[in-house]
Amino acid sequence: MFKKVLIANRGEVAVRILRACRVLGIETVAVHSLVDENLMHVKFADESVCIGPNSATESYLNVSAILSAAELTGADAIHPGVGFLSENEKFARLVAESGLKFIGPSPEHLAMMGDKITAKKTVADIGIPVITGSDGVVIDVADARSIADSVGYPVLLKAAAGGGGTGMKVATSPAELEEAFKLARTEAKASFNNDSIYIEKYLTNPRHIEIQIIADSYGNVVHLGERDCSIQRNHQKLIEETPSFAVSPEARRSIGEVVVNAVRKLEYVGVGTLEFLYENGEFFFMEMNTRLQVEHCISEVVTGVDIVKEQIKIAAGEALSFSQDGIEIRGHAMEFRINAEHPETFMPSPGKIEDLHFPGGNGIRVDSHVYRNYVVPPYYDSMIAKVIIHAETRNECLMKAKCALDELVVDGISTTADLHRKLVRNRDIINGNYSVHWLEDNLRSL
Repeated sequence: MFKKVLIANRGEVAVRILRACRVLGIETVAVHSLVDENLMHVKFADESVCIGPNSATESYLNVSAILSAAELTGADAIHPGVGFLSENEKFARLVAESGLKFIGPSPEHLAMMGDKITAKKTVADIGIPVITGSDGVVIDVADARSIADSVGYPVLLKAAAGGGGTGMKVATSPAELEEAFKLARTEAKASFNNDSIYIEKYLTNPRHIEIQIIADSYGNVVHLGERDCSIQRNHQKLIEETPSFAVSPEARRSIGEVVVNAVRKLEYVGVGTLEFLYENGEFFFMEMNTRLQVEHCISEVVTGVDIVKEQIKIAAGEALSFSQDGIEIRGHAMEFRINAEHPETFMPSPGKIEDLHFPGGNGIRVDSHVYRNYVVPPYYDSMIAKVIIHAETRNECLMKAKCALDELVVDGISTTADLHRKLVRNRDIINGNYSVHWLEDNLRSL
């Protein structure tokens, strides 16, 4: 087992990783920007190192500073967390070349799944269903027209190196295609320094379903069921739940087996999530996230598996301590992302948290890095907490969620908590009658 792990991240996920390390008896090193010197995990870690100014480019994306901090503190492994460098193939290679262990998949798998076109071709070859679209990069507008005419409108133009909705544009007709193509390429170039675009058929009423997997280096692969992430805005998830109201036990078993067999064929090692669009009983692969997911918590509470602890143990060379037969989905869980944003305009709301109270009680978990008088900076992701609810049934889960969200107090800044309070009382949400487009279609009426 590792002796000391450097946590190359910030916020609630850094706290989560630190806690898993403590359970395993591993010392921790926190790295932080200047503005983050008072973060919770920085205070709790055994050691901390400032790696740069407030800008993420100069701190949390500063590879040389992170590697220097690891050498300075004698760390033997680096956990990249979520976002930042977590899916950066070059960083993973440099970590290995420095004699350290990258707590994540191999650089080869990061590269394979980091390019969405390569990922789509790879999974199609090993039996995972994909959405109809272009076979590769769309060269120009004429090429885009030809592909769109072939698959039929509406179509979705997507950045090959993208993620999180960046570089994605919908065209519902030939008249919209040229502008959508130009905008997608421009956005992709600005965000990823790669303007490669591909096209897929745009599904009109799908659910966003993802499958959590864990794989060790001995060929053991297990899935922990699905998560429904359909309540989202601009492709950013706001609520996740498991199991999905829309997926039958038969469909769950079927897609679980397909995913496990595919991951085994890939010889993938680590934790990961395969994301699908689900419509009319069919799954269509979107992408594979080769890292820990923000919403991993709900899979943990319904299965009893500590995903972060297993991730660290696998990176240290240990085998999975359980098999698929030992995984049982118990009850229902939901996660509500509390962001420092205005609940209607979604404008960022940095500032000082003047008063704070997190809900508690049986089946209620809050993952967060903030505290009273903490100042939310304007430089990073706006999420300040995740409220996780676990109950025997979905209805009970929603009732607990109402109580927990009503009990939550965050004064001094605006948060999305008010939006969540409305959502858990909405009839469509209660009935499970929604798709990935539901929130944007209904936001004004809320």
